[in-house]
Amino acid sequence: MPTIRFQILTDLPPGRVLNALIDFSDQRPTVWPKIDHGHFRVHGQGADWADVTEGNALAWERNRYEWNAAAGEVTVTTEESDTWAPGSQWRYRLASTPSGGTDVQVTVLRTGRGPRGMLIGALITWFGRRILRSDMEKVLARVR
Repeated sequence: MPTIRFQILTDLPPGRVLNALIDFSDQRPTVWPKIDHGHFRVHGQGADWADVTEGNALAWERNRYEWNAAAGEVTVTTEESDTWAPGSQWRYRLASTPSGGTDVQVTVLRTGRGPRGMLIGALITWFGRRILRSDMEKVLARVR
């Protein structure tokens, strides 16, 4: 299972970063550029969870989001996808910095589903950290 870890330091406070991660309003595809409106659907949502399908023409996945706001943790687990095996995950850990910003620790665990998913999984192993980190930085820049 390819595992990627990276860190982002942002001047956004942890609450704003958390809100960007768990905002499932119609604005989500605007803030998250890899999600298009046609592949975005909220199936259910509670105080600390959401069941969401998101993606684009290249890949989609239905995920279970679970979060603990007090601990600054968000876990996104794949339940169904055309590219990723069930159980693939994104994990976010948010910690306040002395300046009032946020230290975002991201762990991505991906198991490809089918030949295309396995190929993308292999590519992520080599190039994923830089690409995924850049994508997250762009998301946080949109939150400002």
